Amino acid sequence: MKSYTKAQLALRNGQDKPEVWVAYKGEIYDVSDSRLWKTGKHYEHWAGQDLTDELPDAPHTDKVFERFELVGVLVD
Repeated sequence: MKSYTKAQLALRNGQDKPEVWVAYKGEIYDVSDSRLWKTGKHYEHWAGQDLTDELPDAPHTDKVFERFELVGVLVD
């Protein structure tokens, strides 16, 4: 599995590169095909970030990530 830094993840925000990625618990998911992430923003959440601390406030569980392709792991 390929490793990415937070800076590399930040470039996959739907603005700087065509990929729209988010991280959760150290894993990076490609959410590019989700209509809810098309602009790089999903409600008050932004792509290109680690959303681990934000998930408890979401109306869904971490099962939502099963829909998306795992593309890498987040390293510091």
